[in-house]
Amino acid sequence: MSPREPRVEVLERRVVYDGHFEIIRYRLRHELFSGGMGRELVREVFERGHAVAVLPYDPALDQVVLVEQFRIGALGVLDDSWLLEPVAGIVEVGESPDEVARREAIEEAGLDLSDLMPACTYLASPGGSTETCQVLIGRAEAPPAGGVHGLAEEGEDIRVHVMPLDEALDGIDGGRIRAASAIVALQWLALHRAGVRARWTGALASRGP
Repeated sequence: MSPREPRVEVLERRVVYDGHFEIIRYRLRHELFSGGMGRELVREVFERGHAVAVLPYDPALDQVVLVEQFRIGALGVLDDSWLLEPVAGIVEVGESPDEVARREAIEEAGLDLSDLMPACTYLASPGGSTETCQVLIGRAEAPPAGGVHGLAEEGEDIRVHVMPLDEALDGIDGGRIRAASAIVALQWLALHRAGVRARWTGALASRGP
């Protein structure tokens, strides 16, 4: 039998900022591992919505597609505010993760994904945000070169990079790739590369020339 989830008592939930995003302030108590309820805590939570990240992958060439764009959260924190990431977007009301992945792949990388494979879901920053990121691997034919994409009306200026999966993995060790979504997606694909390639290259072969 799995252990019972610790109990949380919400004393107050109040919206303290309501703009493009929301910030919620909680007063709460939660159950302690030693037993009983702990003292009252006050915590703010950033409500950003939920994201989908899709890593386009060409199984025949063993290449991935990453996008590079300016990220305000890196400004003043890292030595470079342009990050390499998978294609990603926020889930709108009524959208499925697959719909987000396909839409964003066209907008950000000019790619039409022929298949999608669920990888994993993680909490982006559980200490202060409710945002989850669902990671998918998207089957695509890697373009021979990159390009610049994105929606001008949304201020997007996105450069596409095509590289072998092993080179992208080296980018994690070398510090070139520092976005969590990229690290998670690439490492998941590295762990499952053989199975992904067998599934998708087998599907390609079964269709014939």
